[in-house]
Amino acid sequence: MAMRMSTLFLRTLREDPADAELPGHKLLVRAGYIRRVAPGVYTWLPLGLRVLQKVEGVVREEMNRIGAQEVRLPALLPREPYEATGRWTEYGEALFRLQDRKGSDMLLGPTHEEIFCLTVKDMYSSYKDLPLSLYQIQTKYRDEARPRAGLLRGREFIMKDSYSFDVDQAGLQKSYDAHREAYVRIFDRLGFEYVIVHADSGAMGGSASEEFLAVSEFGEDTFVRDEHGYAANVEAVQVPQAAEVDASAVPAAQVHDTPDTPTIDTLVARLNEAHPREDGRAWTAADTLKNVLVMLHQPDGTREPLAVGVPGDREVDPKRLEAQVAPAEPEPFTDEDFAAFPALAKGYIGPGALGEDKPAGIRYLLDPSIAVGSEWVTGADERGKHVLHLVHGRDFTADGTIQAAQIREGDPSPDGHGSLTLARGMEMGHIFQLGTKYAEALGLKVLDENGKLVTVTMGSYGVGVSRSVAAVAEGNRDEAGLVWPRAFAPADVHLVATGKDEAVFVAAEEIVSGLEAQDLTVLYDDRRKVSPGVKFKDAELIGVPTIVVVGKGLADGKIEIKDRRSGDRREVPVEDAVAEVLREVRG
Repeated sequence: MAMRMSTLFLRTLREDPADAELPGHKLLVRAGYIRRVAPGVYTWLPLGLRVLQKVEGVVREEMNRIGAQEVRLPALLPREPYEATGRWTEYGEALFRLQDRKGSDMLLGPTHEEIFCLTVKDMYSSYKDLPLSLYQIQTKYRDEARPRAGLLRGREFIMKDSYSFDVDQAGLQKSYDAHREAYVRIFDRLGFEYVIVHADSGAMGGSASEEFLAVSEFGEDTFVRDEHGYAANVEAVQVPQAAEVDASAVPAAQVHDTPDTPTIDTLVARLNEAHPREDGRAWTAADTLKNVLVMLHQPDGTREPLAVGVPGDREVDPKRLEAQVAPAEPEPFTDEDFAAFPALAKGYIGPGALGEDKPAGIRYLLDPSIAVGSEWVTGADERGKHVLHLVHGRDFTADGTIQAAQIREGDPSPDGHGSLTLARGMEMGHIFQLGTKYAEALGLKVLDENGKLVTVTMGSYGVGVSRSVAAVAEGNRDEAGLVWPRAFAPADVHLVATGKDEAVFVAAEEIVSGLEAQDLTVLYDDRRKVSPGVKFKDAELIGVPTIVVVGKGLADGKIEIKDRRSGDRREVPVEDAVAEVLREVRG
């Protein structure tokens, strides 16, 4: 049955919605695919639901192809399994918590490792039952602090999550590889440019993980790659520890007056003016050691200070830092925090006060690029003073290292081959080798072939289904509207009847019937009191790849077929309309 625009639940918009940020998001709203209900929460309207279901179909086909079995678990879940794994606390404020009428704690599922684990535990007890892969396509809930970009970062979203269960690591590797290959096929079929990058496992845990990122200038994730194939999410880049250097010729550390130099720029200017280098070159920010203080907000509500030392020409990357300290969340150090640590001289903080055994008693971690034996200018822990010739390992030490400094274009690749370039992407999929973390916490064990109880080894694999709709939209649009790939368009043909002549609508109805007899889905603009201009704009905005116009040309026995992607138009005899459209759609 054709979707008739005279009755279809659809309203297009001529202006961009005020809350939409990305071009594709604006078009999805304007073209009547989705509507915002609340920040990060969207209604799928009839056209949008058709696209979503087509994306789900691709995901489902490829999961079934590797032998995974589809199930559907509840979204409303009990507290106890998540408490057993620690994630009731670790998820912090991102978890939607509620109580039932009896006062029992519940949550809305952000992801389902625990419940899948318990489901398998309830039914299987032998190695003969494994390997096993289960999946679902279901709505998830995360209370994002800053929902943005429409479907790309919502508080309610649709995800395919699957889980593999194996007796050992070798089995997990096979399951992981099978899922990875399925994901390659999924994203190849979705059609947008993507890259597979090494990723940080974060709160999920596990020994290995990779992300599938849709390459986009609008992406919220930064990733790096080099000319030899290395690619990683910026949070997962592991800067190697710098080799020790000889500091035997470095003079003893000296404290100098450096008034009014609370920033790196003011310090460098002062050094070049009052303390020129003996070797004749100018001081730069790279000669300075910057010590950044943050307060870690733990999921249980406690707060812990942390100091991070990085070269002065680099910033601490918030996302890299967040990945390293998860599940804690770093917050800026406030004036009240400084007041609580009188050993800290704001703007002049140096290693002398930092460290768990030092006056401030604050844990101090260094960027691994800071080599033992390297020489620095840094704060002297006294207002208006800095220390020169301070050597790491000779004059100060730290409590450890942390991968938190920003990664820059042209940095050497961590594997030692080539240099890094930076790009942006949108996370579409993430695969993890979880190992035994969840199975151990929840007691998922089976008897092996020797009759010994062993803990099951798990993998976890997610695809952002609703996100993928957004990614397809972002990658398939022009100034007039959406331009859907044929595989994901809400209809095969958008037929537009224009004018007031009854013969036009009679002919259009006959073409619609003919197309439906060929199993084509038709979006039919049969609105009688809408101008041709509005209809044409709506057709371009909605973005069905084949547009058929029945109008003025009918007087000469012609109809028009337009290719939405190329803009090519051609007239064909009305009696050949169905055959010509069929050739256009099916090639």
